[in-house]
Amino acid sequence: MVKLLSSVFFSLLATSLLAQSRIISGPMLGPVELRDAKIWLEVSPEVKSVVLQYYIVKNLDKPEARIKPVTRTVEYKGELGKEFNPVTFSVGGLDYNSVYHYIISIDGKRTGAEGEFTTKDLWQWRKPVPDFSFLTGSCAYFNEPQFDRPGKPYGGDSTIFETMAKEKSAFMLWLGDAWYTREVDYLSEWGLWYRASHDRAMPIMKNFLKAMPQFGIWDDHDYGPNNFGTSYTLKETSKKIFNSYFCNPSAGENNQGIYTMTSWGDADIFMTDGRWWRSADEMKDSVDGKPNTEKVMLGKQQMKWLKNALLYSSATFKIIAVGSQVLNPVSPYEAWRRFPAEYNELMSFLLENKINGVIFLSGDRHHSEIIKVNRPGSYPLYDITVSPLTSGTHKFGGPEKDNPYRILGIDEKQNYGRFSFTGKRNERKLTVEFFGIKGEKLGEWSVNENELKTPKTNNQ
Repeated sequence: MVKLLSSVFFSLLATSLLAQSRIISGPMLGPVELRDAKIWLEVSPEVKSVVLQYYIVKNLDKPEARIKPVTRTVEYKGELGKEFNPVTFSVGGLDYNSVYHYIISIDGKRTGAEGEFTTKDLWQWRKPVPDFSFLTGSCAYFNEPQFDRPGKPYGGDSTIFETMAKEKSAFMLWLGDAWYTREVDYLSEWGLWYRASHDRAMPIMKNFLKAMPQFGIWDDHDYGPNNFGTSYTLKETSKKIFNSYFCNPSAGENNQGIYTMTSWGDADIFMTDGRWWRSADEMKDSVDGKPNTEKVMLGKQQMKWLKNALLYSSATFKIIAVGSQVLNPVSPYEAWRRFPAEYNELMSFLLENKINGVIFLSGDRHHSEIIKVNRPGSYPLYDITVSPLTSGTHKFGGPEKDNPYRILGIDEKQNYGRFSFTGKRNERKLTVEFFGIKGEKLGEWSVNENELKTPKTNNQ
């Protein structure tokens, strides 16, 4: 009998391990809204079917209420059997402010891949503005020696993702370079798929991906070659891959770009695309003494969307996420300021329409800092850069060594950021904290909502 039970146990264990081995990466949480949620994973080529089961665990408005779980089942209807098989489940009809449990089965066998998510609360007109936080960062490089440049490995300590997985935050916002294409990938469609799949599947990522919803914008390295923009020959493939490995709320308009937005509490996050329409950095900033209108970073379609979205927004805080820095006047590298016609257009728009609560959030630079630029007649603008997660770091130098516009700086350290929104209505505060690999605090800065409002004049 003992031998029989042992045989059954090991048979079940082997079946479970086999099913689990067919998951390449994930599960990962995508957007979780009031009544909808997305769950992502990637499966191996031999998989024939993927099924998601989910049920409510508790309603947070009535935590003591006894709930009889009703399991709902969704079978993935998309194509499988390819070399790369990202799978996204979208489930609806959920209760708001409730905890759900989900289980993933492959080819009729439970995999052990499961987790929980919590839907948003319906607080508007009913409750105080909720306090919440989100994590952010950019530049995640995982070493692969046969394709890396010779010399010291560029990728650093990836246990930073284990630290981040323990955070109790509403979501993670990737600011670009979520994976790093290499020279062998640039002109290879297969190589671009491989790079996203390889880096997403790193075991150290597993706990973090399912710990909280994941949103992302891209920058050059998860778009294609270094510093590339609109002329990249594989941009269509790159867009398909990005949208296959992130399940953002949407991706551009008219099948162009990957820009989108999300809202949480009293913050709207505008997730821009700084690559799809981007002119070459080497294009002249000015022509005949005037800003060159042909040199753009966001492009006309996206600028129109951003302006309308900002006008529509009633959020206390309007976070504009950009892959490149925005405001840094002394940066010798990529920055929106180096596209002066478009940059000036946005700055004029913000002033003329008295858009309050704007904060820029950027990545790319392999250091973290907060840049402050004063504006006569209005509130100052801030550009908060968070970088890098695991890629190489550097020391402030050159014209940026003693940047007079920098009010906080962190160099030579891997780090991530946490944005926290707290306080009563009309007294809300944004606190930005930077943390190292093991969660040690590296810096902190805060701003009150009233410091991000257009001053009233006698004519108002």
